[in-house]
Order: sequence, then structure tokens, then C-alpha cells
Amino acid sequence: MSFLRSIRGKKAESLDDEALVKAYQEGGDLQALADVYERYMDLVYGLCLRYLEDPELARDAVMGVFEVIVRDLTKYPVEYFKSWLYRVTKNYCLMQLRSTGKGKIVEFGPELVYLEEELHLNEEVYGKLEKCMEALPEEQRRTITLFYEENKSYQEIGALTGQEWSKVRSQIQNGRRNLKICMERRTHVQKGV
Repeated sequence: MSFLRSIRGKKAESLDDEALVKAYQEGGDLQALADVYERYMDLVYGLCLRYLEDPELARDAVMGVFEVIVRDLTKYPVEYFKSWLYRVTKNYCLMQLRSTGKGKIVEFGPELVYLEEELHLNEEVYGKLEKCMEALPEEQRRTITLFYEENKSYQEIGALTGQEWSKVRSQIQNGRRNLKICMERRTHVQKGV
């Protein structure tokens, strides 16, 4: 990614993302934007490569995404730059695929289509899930409940619980993993394995 790193001047490693984004939004400091973008350029490239499946197109997309954020970052309030950048990159790549007609069409076979009655949890599975939810640590249980049952976003959960976004994400991931392990154990116990 040396093509973008060449615009880099002074080091801004001591400033956090929020400060650099604010410097760009309020003062038009393009260097600040380049500094914050450089931190995530490898991630942007990887995401572009995954969608576009061509290293040259992915490199072009990295520059295209930078042009988009130069244009759009002052238009929208951005609380978490990294997650906003992920969405911008994903949308940019999808638009590239659409515009070139290279989007993939995936057909679903009958084995992947569920009947309506299969979608509902039967009482036995629901009972296992309730028991596993009770076994979760309190923070994980509350976060899982807010996210899945009350459809709250990470930011909303953070505001309700006083946790940072990364902590909320971690609680949800760990809670899901623990639920999966618990459900598998209960299934194996029932089957006598």
C-alpha cells in the first residue's frame, strides 16, 4: 500500500481515530484523514480482495474508498471510524461488482429451503436454550438478551450497560460461543453420547 503511504508526513500514532476524524471533519485536515485511513488500509485491501477477487482491482478500490471517505466523512456523523469504514468499503465493492456485471448469482437448491414448521423451535430445544441462557454469566446473558430479543445495536447496548463497543461485541461473541457449547452438551447428554 505504498501508493497511499507516500502522502504520509508527520507521525500521528499518538492521536486516536476520533481525534483524527474530528480534525478532518472540522478543519479539513487531509493529512489527519490519511493518517487514520492508513491504520486500516490493509483491512480495506483484504476486504476488497475478498469481494473483487483481483489484486489489481482491490488496489484500485483502496484508492476509490479513500476518495469516498474524503467526500463523505464530513457529511455524516461517524462515531466509530473503523466500523463506518467497513460499511463504506463493503458498499463500494458491491457497487463495483454491480456496475461491471460481475456479481455472482447463487441459486438455492431445495435442500437449503426450510419448511415453515421447521423454522420454529420446538419446546424441547427452547427449554434447552432457556437453561443455557440461565447458565451464562450475567453480563453475557444481559447483552445477548438486549441484542437478540430486544434488537438493540452495539451502541445502544453500550449506552444501557456502560460498556465500550468492543466490550459489547466481545460479550455477544462469548455468549454465543458459550450458548453453542452448552446446547451441544445438552444434545449429547440427551443422546447418551
